[in-house]
Parts: sequence; structure tokens; C-alpha cells
Amino acid sequence: MKSTLTSKGLLTIPKSIRDRMGLKAGDVLEFDEQVTYLKAQRVFDEKRMRSVAGRGRKDNALSSKEHLDDMRGPVRSNPC
Repeated sequence: MKSTLTSKGLLTIPKSIRDRMGLKAGDVLEFDEQVTYLKAQRVFDEKRMRSVAGRGRKDNALSSKEHLDDMRGPVRSNPC
């Protein structure tokens, strides 16, 4: 697969790669300058992650601990 670097340094990532990696407009990629080949990876966007964290949880939803306790049943102490 080939892509041509423009005079402004822009490079088009082929659609098949964008689809496979789930890349979309506005995603930030980080390039690794320590290797002799072109290597890029998506940057973890902490702000974006925090903006959606907890959205699926309802006010009356169980916490993780409550959910685990509910799944495991009552915990008995060892009578030893």
C-alpha cells in the first residue's frame, strides 16, 4: 500500500488502515523517532476519556463492589 507525502508534509492514511484502526478526523497520532521506519500510534486522549466515563451508569446503578458482592453472594468469615 502506498501514500505520497505532499510538499507541505501531509500524508494520507489509506482508508483500509483508518477503518482497521478506528481513526477519524481529529484523532492525534504520535510518531516514534527512535526507529528507522515510520511508526505512528494513536495518542490516548485522557480528556476525551473522562468526558464519557460514567455515562452509561444510572444514578441507581450498583457500584463495582456492590455488583461483585451481589454476584458472589454473602461472604462468610472463616471460623478457624
